[in-house]
Amino acid sequence: MSHTPDPEEIRFAYQIRQALDESASQLPAGAAERLAAARRQAIARKKPEARVVREPVLVTAMGAPLGLSAGNARRGGLLNRFGLLLPLFALILVLAGISYWERQQHINDMADIDAAVMSDELPLSAYLDHGFDVYLKHDAR
Repeated sequence: MSHTPDPEEIRFAYQIRQALDESASQLPAGAAERLAAARRQAIARKKPEARVVREPVLVTAMGAPLGLSAGNARRGGLLNRFGLLLPLFALILVLAGISYWERQQHINDMADIDAAVMSDELPLSAYLDHGFDVYLKHDAR
């Protein structure tokens, strides 16, 4: 999270620095020497700043990193290696589920039709007669 100071904050910081600089000359010699020693110790204990190293990363057409940079090779997590296969696997599972559901719906529809034909009083030969099919279409109008 980066914080961008507004100009009012910057002006206030400069005023504080100027006031401290002016009052530093009025400090007793012992206090100034102790402050200088404390400053040297603080600088010696300061942790080195982290350097940002940018590595080239190949990017897919959809904008996802391909995961072939040296940093990713060192980390080498399973998700980094197979990150692109996971959505593909999920898509295959969804398509297989849809296919199974449609097949079950077709089987249920056929079973309903068979049950209706079997419970009807007409003989099965009537459904095979082409003239009866024309009669049903004409009668439905």
